[in-house]
Amino acid sequence: MLPRSGDVLNVTRAASVQFLRPIRYRVIRVLDWPTYDGWLWLDGYELNSAGDAVARRSIFVQREGLQQVQQSAPEPRPHTVRPRRPVVRTPVRVG
Repeated sequence: MLPRSGDVLNVTRAASVQFLRPIRYRVIRVLDWPTYDGWLWLDGYELNSAGDAVARRSIFVQREGLQQVQQSAPEPRPHTVRPRRPVVRTPVRVG
């Protein structure tokens, strides 16, 4: 599985021995740095249990050890539409 931007991954020891404690990770991009076959560099954010980003990290992992948590980033919340106030125009004295 090649991760894509927005994917949320569960990164465990299966991906790299540095992850004794699994982390949840949101991918920004796959870096095109030279690596060993089957390994890749990921740029992204470590997430807390609520899904909020707590640290930006670049990690070196085995592609086969990554576990996808969800397909892509969650849908953004809709914007709150507020009525616009009318513009009050007053005459300006010149000269």
